[in-house]
Amino acid sequence: MRRTNVFRPDLDGGSEERDGYRRRAASVGKAIGGAQIGAGVYELPEGERSWPYHFHHGQEEWLIVLDGTPTLREPDGTRVLRRGDVVCFPTGPEGAHQVTGPGTVMILSSNRFPDVVHYPDSGKIGPRPGANFRAADAVDYWEGE
Repeated sequence: MRRTNVFRPDLDGGSEERDGYRRRAASVGKAIGGAQIGAGVYELPEGERSWPYHFHHGQEEWLIVLDGTPTLREPDGTRVLRRGDVVCFPTGPEGAHQVTGPGTVMILSSNRFPDVVHYPDSGKIGPRPGANFRAADAVDYWEGE
């Protein structure tokens, strides 16, 4: 069996350099050969966000704070998390979330594909894997038939 250490991960996979979303990341799931459960460690500098505010229709996610004091944005508002805190993001709107640094977090997911991700702030929706679309461009089921 393969192993890795979440407190000393190889932070070279999934890193992002986009303004407001800068992070270093490590794919824990891939490092240990996981297939049904995804996991990543994300190091978020002060004020940098994990991803746009979003929720999944087909994947539950969990967040575990490994270090720092990241801020969690969720449907009920924001709250500061501490080392050792664990949060579950259920599927659907009640699981909407975004994490802002400073802190290092591990996010685990149920790795169910296909999945559909909804981005309430920007009005986008998108299948995973796949591209994003504006939800306002929705058409009737029978359109074009």
